[in-house]
Amino acid sequence: MINYIWLFFILSSVVIAFFNNTIQDVFHAILSSCEQAVSISIGLIGIMAFWLGLMKIAHASGLMNLIARILSPLIHLLFPEIPKNNPVQADITMNISANALGLGNAATPFGIKAMEGLQKLNTHDKKTASDAMCTFLTINTAGVQLIPVTAIAILASLNADNPTDIIIPTIITTLSALIIGIIFVKGLIKIFPKKVSREEKIQ
Repeated sequence: MINYIWLFFILSSVVIAFFNNTIQDVFHAILSSCEQAVSISIGLIGIMAFWLGLMKIAHASGLMNLIARILSPLIHLLFPEIPKNNPVQADITMNISANALGLGNAATPFGIKAMEGLQKLNTHDKKTASDAMCTFLTINTAGVQLIPVTAIAILASLNADNPTDIIIPTIITTLSALIIGIIFVKGLIKIFPKKVSREEKIQ
């Protein structure tokens, strides 16, 4: 669906520019934007490699497993369906940690792995997301960021005066989104509890 929306925006822009005799400006903007995108991407390589390397070291050294055990009470509170010391807790922790550092690209594989683990723990119809999966999706979508590394790097590459000024507003907005999201998802879980499937009744 999003592809059709972007296609509509692009085609409508070209058509409007054609009738306004500004089609040359549109093509100039496209070419300059492509050049700028490449420059920004190259500028991000260093900082992304640094933070992704730290995440890899933390995972290989067992640091993330330690953090997962420390956060275990909080994880158990948010995900009561997950057994204690289950490996999926570490994947959830890694995803949240990567998002907190503003590393969305690093968070994605951990999020996928966590979802796969939650699906294995799904005791309901496998075609229906479990309560834990809905909760995790909400947390992942809110994407709490304590250090928005990628945003800071982009601002720095664009020669912003104070690229770190974005930190406090980012923390406030993402924490607000997280709190509101958890309140809504937990409320909806209580209002619309999962029905037991026919297979579970037979078992």
